[in-house]
Amino acid sequence: MRPARLRSLPAAALAVAALLATAAPAVQAAPVAAAAAPDIPLANVKAHLTQLQSIATANGGNRAHGRTGYKASVDYVKAKLDAAGYTTTLQQFTSGGATGYNLIADWPGGDPNQVLMAGSHLDSVTSGAGINDNGSGSAAVLETALAVSRAQLAPDKHLRFAWWGAEELGLVGSKYYVNNLATTERAKLAGYLNFDMIGSPNPGYFVYDDDPVIEQTFKDYYAGLSIPTEIETEGDGRSDHAPFKSAGVPVGGLFTGASNTKSSAQAQKWGGTAGQSFDRCYHSSCDTTANINDTALDRNSDAIAHAVWTLSAGTTTPPTGTVFSNAADVAVPDNGAAVTSSVAVTGRTGNAPSALKVGVDIKHTYRGDLVVDLLAPDGTAYRLKNSSSSDSADNVIATYTVNASSEVANGSWKLRVQDVAAQDTGYIDSWQLTF
Repeated sequence: MRPARLRSLPAAALAVAALLATAAPAVQAAPVAAAAAPDIPLANVKAHLTQLQSIATANGGNRAHGRTGYKASVDYVKAKLDAAGYTTTLQQFTSGGATGYNLIADWPGGDPNQVLMAGSHLDSVTSGAGINDNGSGSAAVLETALAVSRAQLAPDKHLRFAWWGAEELGLVGSKYYVNNLATTERAKLAGYLNFDMIGSPNPGYFVYDDDPVIEQTFKDYYAGLSIPTEIETEGDGRSDHAPFKSAGVPVGGLFTGASNTKSSAQAQKWGGTAGQSFDRCYHSSCDTTANINDTALDRNSDAIAHAVWTLSAGTTTPPTGTVFSNAADVAVPDNGAAVTSSVAVTGRTGNAPSALKVGVDIKHTYRGDLVVDLLAPDGTAYRLKNSSSSDSADNVIATYTVNASSEVANGSWKLRVQDVAAQDTGYIDSWQLTF
């Protein structure tokens, strides 16, 4: 997980390390359906962590962006997936003068218009091997992907797994991926599941409070184990789900805690030590294979598989009242051209509602300068607000109701804002659609 304040890394990448992976068992000829998620072997997940530790040890003690340890980590994961029958893609980007890599793996089959993704960041900070942060999530996602191959799963949705680069520098890799997806491809994403730090040595069991269907899937799994969960707040917006959420993709995930302190109440229900950080080795050299709670890692690995199996089966329609939002700031030029902010609506059936709620939060020093429209996926414009020279208040913070029943629900919706007079400035802070 990235810190609140970011560190820079050396600009030049070192030489690429040799491939450390060994081949996985051969893939069977034809996929068959699987009724329930398998148990993910803890020993397999820990074996991946051992490999990541060995990679770090052999490459200056870390697996950070721009360092040989990161590329060797990518090579290890890629070799496992290639041998298991995945179609893998290395996506290159540049950050801090060094080449970074995202690894994307697609499992054959499933509806290409309904894509379920699961991912984690593979890079560490420069100060250590990053085995909990985030070897834990990376290893569990890898083993879940390999379990899909072993089961020859034939899901209804298309499955895609991802390992992100340069998360520790500000979600660089995942932002690059989302920003370079065509609008039509973003609209195909039925959900993104993120796993960042899932084996903390003094663990909590936290669930992302984002998409209600994904959130409930994880809560139901843990309820079945009689393990209470809490809503994740410590790292909210600080991991790779954030770019997807900003693009309107339903997101969710799991977390076991970082530098925050476990309370007495949390220790009572989860065990562990009150008054101590969930992970005392967060972003430190002691984040090694000794910095893992096996029970938490085992439970969360099984929860990942449960979510992948459950959410990839059938077409999950978000419940009425689901919010699709974009919280990325967009500057509105003074007396200039119109700007837009997009929200990708996915997983709906039929048309938009006749009382579509459009929540708008625009920060501006003279709201009367602004003209605001909602643009449907087909380009049809719905006027939300006209300009007015007598409207001298600050900001546009309002919810508008639009009869959008003639519009197909799924697709890229846009908020269009134009400043039509001089002297005052502002920006789109956030906006949302409630279906």
